[in-house]
Amino acid sequence: MHSEAPCAVRPATTADASLICALLNEIDTIETGRPDTDLHSVEADLAHPEVDLARDSWLAFDGDRLVAYALVWDESQGERVDADHYVLPGHGAAGERLLALAEDRAADRARANGASRAVLHLHLNAEPTTDLDMIARRGWRRVRRYHVMTRPLSVPDQAAPEPPAGVVLRDCRDDADRRRAHALLQETFSEHFDHQPRSYEQWLDDIGGGDRIDWSLVWIASVGAEDAAVLFSRDDRANMAWIRNIGVRRSFRGRGIAGHLLRHAFSVYAARGRDTIGLGVDTQNETGALRVYEAHGMHTLYAVDTWEVVLPVGVAVA
Repeated sequence: MHSEAPCAVRPATTADASLICALLNEIDTIETGRPDTDLHSVEADLAHPEVDLARDSWLAFDGDRLVAYALVWDESQGERVDADHYVLPGHGAAGERLLALAEDRAADRARANGASRAVLHLHLNAEPTTDLDMIARRGWRRVRRYHVMTRPLSVPDQAAPEPPAGVVLRDCRDDADRRRAHALLQETFSEHFDHQPRSYEQWLDDIGGGDRIDWSLVWIASVGAEDAAVLFSRDDRANMAWIRNIGVRRSFRGRGIAGHLLRHAFSVYAARGRDTIGLGVDTQNETGALRVYEAHGMHTLYAVDTWEVVLPVGVAVA
């Protein structure tokens, strides 16, 4: 019977970004058929001020080959902790070892926050390289499903769409509008599953730093004197343009504003020469976002599940 050789494990450093990116793209290709991870995203994760790489990250090696990677971070300052976990096929023991380390660290972080338990979340492709039987055996369960949706773009999409009556768009090149975009996202996503309140400075860290964003591709929709909605997009992925968020304030929903923002993004990115645009959507989103995206020609490329485990934290030792 084949058994895995013992793996060597060490923390990640910022110098490992290219190595980690290569691993994630190898796993992307297995799971979705193509590489989908950009180096800047990995660099942003490793440099995030809420991550202590020496204690919150792990790399597992088979000889000189990186075969698994895990990362833990804490946005809630309470019981909720997040993790990333990636492992190549045939290296399940290394994957489980890193998952166990991540679980222990999550419990430590929740305990340090004064929480009575740790609620750890992990996002995995619906058909992942991670062993689902293994994580289920460790007490994890699926709690949510997201769809990554895409739409092809072509020359006809370059035509500027006609806005709904009274709707005006502006970009966020001014600092005041960047702060307004943040406030709108915090408001419109406040009731969404797993939303964690974030200050403006924390949000900038989350998106990789304000200097890495093209703010001409972030738009606020206003109706009269009131800001009604926001669309946050970025053009730094190799495979496609990406819509990170669309948020419409409750009192302005049902007026076609989200659809107009989508069509505006299609127009702008088609004019920039992009042939594909994508986004992620919670399939249980109560605002009807999935239906809006489908109505605008977006189709599911693959699914991602949120897995959850609830861990005891024990008693802090003085």
